[in-house]
Amino acid sequence: MLKIAQDVLGGPEVLRLVEADVPVPGPTEILVETRAIGVNPVDWKTRTTGGSLGEPPFTVGWEVAGVVAATGPGVTRFAVGDEVFGLPWFPREAGAYAQYVTGPARHFASKPPGLTFEEAGGLALAGLTALQVLYETAVVLPGQRVLIPAAAGGVGHLAVQLAKLRGAHVIGTASAAKHDLVRSLGADEVLDHHAEDYSALRDIDVAVATVPGQIPELAATLRPEGLVVALNGEDERAVTDVEGVLMLVEPDRAGLDVLAGHALEQEIRVLVDRVFPLAEAAAAHELGEAGHTTGKLILRP
Repeated sequence: MLKIAQDVLGGPEVLRLVEADVPVPGPTEILVETRAIGVNPVDWKTRTTGGSLGEPPFTVGWEVAGVVAATGPGVTRFAVGDEVFGLPWFPREAGAYAQYVTGPARHFASKPPGLTFEEAGGLALAGLTALQVLYETAVVLPGQRVLIPAAAGGVGHLAVQLAKLRGAHVIGTASAAKHDLVRSLGADEVLDHHAEDYSALRDIDVAVATVPGQIPELAATLRPEGLVVALNGEDERAVTDVEGVLMLVEPDRAGLDVLAGHALEQEIRVLVDRVFPLAEAAAAHELGEAGHTTGKLILRP
């Protein structure tokens, strides 16, 4: 098979297309022929710093959609030919920038038939992050005020929709050109994120720190018992000084099933900004790091 690998830390240029053996699924694991691979900020942060993977060589990527090509002993959830999406092994190495990937069967869910592989390939990591923030960590209730910076981004656009499904009053930030889009996703108010001025906001129940470095500004908007949820490890120290918590997404079959159900009922939609061939992973990273994407970037093997 073909996969993207790197031998050193560095810029997008360190990503290279190589040949490798197709992995073999172990007990309780499935082998997935990938049809779409989500590109996420954690991918380029790992590429440059090693992140949870340490020193190269390694292959980045976790968010996938595809077709089950083989099953290991003990698997009962899926059969060969099933269409699935998931978040295998996160934050351990999954090696998802590849034509095949293995992972525990319960790190996957059935792909909703109404979603393309590209849409499903962008749902697991971003969707589970938003779901675990809003439904489990903050436990958003109807009528609460939820602030979501970068509301047109990968996590942000799904967080807007999931918060609205909870009955929240959603305030998003985005560039002026994306305000109509963010409103169409369900936001009640949209601010210009280039101004990055939250001084007029008050009585926020939950602020989702999708962008690193914003903790003090977001904390200032909270009501007395409000909560900031940080999604970036860079903010780990900052949240200790405010009413905040750092959350790292986890693989979760039940959560994937919830997302699949919402997608099946057309209650959420996954925005795909651009699809790149697997060989152009470096170009996808360059675009993602520029910070101007709407929704998700996808690699197609």
